[in-house]
Amino acid sequence: MIDLQKLAIFAGGLLCGTAGVKLLKSKEAKKVYAHTTAAALRAKECVMTDVTKVREGCGDIVAEAKEINEKKSSDSAVEIIEDTCE
Repeated sequence: MIDLQKLAIFAGGLLCGTAGVKLLKSKEAKKVYAHTTAAALRAKECVMTDVTKVREGCGDIVAEAKEINEKKSSDSAVEIIEDTCE
């Protein structure tokens, strides 16, 4: 025979599942989803603005580093000494 306790647990789970689906599809829940998504989009925009600023700063640093290296290489000319011993 089917255990009565197992049957009650199954019926309770089925009832909670059905109520959960109805709750997730309600108008109030959809409003919460919309507000949460809007907040996430605002946060994304803020993060992307900061990322753009950091990328620009890194580009400036790399450009300045290249200029420094070019200047150092042109300032310190390497002398080549020929070996005249035979």
